[in-house]
Amino acid sequence: MNATTSTVQNVFRIILGLLMMMAGFGHLTFQREEFQAQVPRWLPTSEAFMDFVVVASGLVEILLGLAMVFLVKYKVKTGIVLAIFYILIFPGNISQYTNGIDAFGLDTDLKRFVRLFFQPVLILWALWSTGALKYLVNKNK
Repeated sequence: MNATTSTVQNVFRIILGLLMMMAGFGHLTFQREEFQAQVPRWLPTSEAFMDFVVVASGLVEILLGLAMVFLVKYKVKTGIVLAIFYILIFPGNISQYTNGIDAFGLDTDLKRFVRLFFQPVLILWALWSTGALKYLVNKNK
């Protein structure tokens, strides 16, 4: 499971990896409370549980970011796993919108709604920059 990627794809893969590490670090430190706003409200809403979700997802983000940057041999698998991660955390964005929760400057329903359209962009970015998109398309031929 290997795919040749261009220099542009590699640059974007590394940028996404660095952004993931920064977001993960934010989960663990200065943005911890902001990220709690994205924990879906259909999950337990105790502060301890929400903090656990934020810390756990932050650690996963750091690990996925590191993998995006350094595990070049496994970039296709990493891209697929990151895309799945983005799908799994999407309910948090939906919850933030449907419950009208302010965080990250998303303080209106319109801003929270527009944010929903960025998740598919992240999914495609993860798949494209790692060559996983090409791999998945060609796999079915």
